Amino acid sequence: MTNEPFRDSKRYSPATIQKDVMPLSTPGLSESRDLRTGKVPWREADWAIPPTGGLPGESCDIAIIGTGIMGAILAERLSAAGKRVALIDRRPPGCGSTAASTAQLMWAMDVPMTTLAQQIGEAQAARRWTHIFNAVRDLSDRVDALGLGELKQECPTLYLAGNLLDADGLAAEADLHRRHSLPSQWLDAGQTAGRFGIAPRAAILSSGGFTIDPVRLCHALTDRAISRGAALTWPVDVVGLHPDKGSVLIEVATGENLRAADVILATGYERAGLFLPPAFSLLTTFAIATPPGVAPLWKEDAMIWEASDPYLYVRTDRTGRIIAGGEDMESADAHSRDALIPEKAGTIAAKLEAMLGAPITIDRRWAATFGASPDGLPAIGASSLMPHVWLAAGYGGNGIAFASLAAEMLECELAGEADPDRDAFDPYRFDDAVDGKGRAA
Repeated sequence: MTNEPFRDSKRYSPATIQKDVMPLSTPGLSESRDLRTGKVPWREADWAIPPTGGLPGESCDIAIIGTGIMGAILAERLSAAGKRVALIDRRPPGCGSTAASTAQLMWAMDVPMTTLAQQIGEAQAARRWTHIFNAVRDLSDRVDALGLGELKQECPTLYLAGNLLDADGLAAEADLHRRHSLPSQWLDAGQTAGRFGIAPRAAILSSGGFTIDPVRLCHALTDRAISRGAALTWPVDVVGLHPDKGSVLIEVATGENLRAADVILATGYERAGLFLPPAFSLLTTFAIATPPGVAPLWKEDAMIWEASDPYLYVRTDRTGRIIAGGEDMESADAHSRDALIPEKAGTIAAKLEAMLGAPITIDRRWAATFGASPDGLPAIGASSLMPHVWLAAGYGGNGIAFASLAAEMLECELAGEADPDRDAFDPYRFDDAVDGKGRAA
């Protein structure tokens, strides 16, 4: 098959797009991976995939490589700032990892704040967490301002004691949150059981989070960017980036080129291996969903997760499904992943039943690749290898929250203003061989 753009994208069902349209075997700038397997709970009939066009005939201000939720959030924000944006992907928008996301928007990180404070100091940990909290709230406000509020639901987050943080550890974690004006409170086991109707365990209750329909939001934000003049091209594979006269020449597999003043690599969990350092690794997570109409089995529609490894994370959606996931494995091999789906789904269901004290019926089950980093934080910033190339890799357990953070930071950087927290999320912060800035001249 060729990489020529499909003019009539609605001829293809989401399943056909995932398995047939995407050119998995084509070598390119980023890895090619089978990112997910199984049936996700999002209603594919609701997906209005934005139509593709050819590459722009003239240069653009910013080319975003990747049209998942990261690329969509970037494109909407940068196009609103008046930038001429081009979006390029080997898949249709939102049909890779975004479609497998459980879409819990939390500002708390996988690596507890107390743990991070022990590693880099309390002030530095608080600086990072506060910036992410503000990015999550900014995304919520922006979704509302765009008239897309029906795609999200505000809800509290309940972080349960586990094998990483026990009751005392959670109390210290909640105290650190409050000390830096992050909205959390500690609950003892009895308070948790009484308020939420689940098995008694100490917990941290936090506000400021929300859930979304990830694919529909991705498409809606992409449509907003297109309405402002952004170009969208899929499926086409980028095979090279070439610095040229203060800009970047983007080479695609069809032999065409596009010139951009700046390029943002938003390739998600198909790593741009020459640019993203190896400290940012790939894992697999597993998830299940009940039939619609089952929830609520606990109060306040809280997003629930555990301070454990392996951990469980749980939420509801607007159709009354319970969506739960976890049981991560330290491999992104698709064959191994797929073979484990039945076993992992059963383990997740058993943990959920123990938490809720009620039987669970599995309606959907799936597995997906995701990214991790040593500090649980993303890679956002300028490439060290090529001028005018930027990384926006939401590696860690909060990829959509990190997309909002990346949009905020890169809008600032591309306007010629240094973001005050650029070092906190620098892609090269784990690389001793880099001079501490990790940026091309």
